[in-house]
Formats: sequence, C-alpha cells, structure tokens
Amino acid sequence: MGTVVGLRELRQHASDVIRRVESGERVTVTVSGRSVAEIGPVVESSWRRYDEIAGLWVGARYGELDRDAFDDSLRDPFDGAGR
Repeated sequence: MGTVVGLRELRQHASDVIRRVESGERVTVTVSGRSVAEIGPVVESSWRRYDEIAGLWVGARYGELDRDAFDDSLRDPFDGAGR
C-alpha cells in the first residue's frame, strides 16, 4: 500500500508529505482509519504524432482510416506554444 498518513498528520506535516510525493512516493490519506484519498506525483501527458500511433488502427472494425482525414495543422496542445 505504500505510505499511509492520517488527516491530522497531513495537516501538521503537509510540506514533508508533499516533498515525499515530489520524489515519486504515493501517499494514502486516512480519516478515522479509512483510506479516503491518494496523493501521487503528476503524470505528464505526451502528444503523439500520427505516424507513431497509426498501427493502433490497423485492421480496425470501423474500416480503414484515411490519413488525409487528419488535419496536419494540429499541434501539440501540451507544448505551451500559442498562449
């Protein structure tokens, strides 16, 4: 299960708990002995190009995908550009 902390301990030592999470640890928070939440490191999303994922649709039930149907002007929404 990993590290378990009670709500009181979390309130009193929030900075320590967050440092542990930041280093990759997952922490389960309990209230009156019941697990109520899990705190973990953020999982970064990544953008994939069509060429990298095209194999996912090979033999798809819904027919062949038309490469021309994809808009080549689409850009990575996670790169921060255009803001």
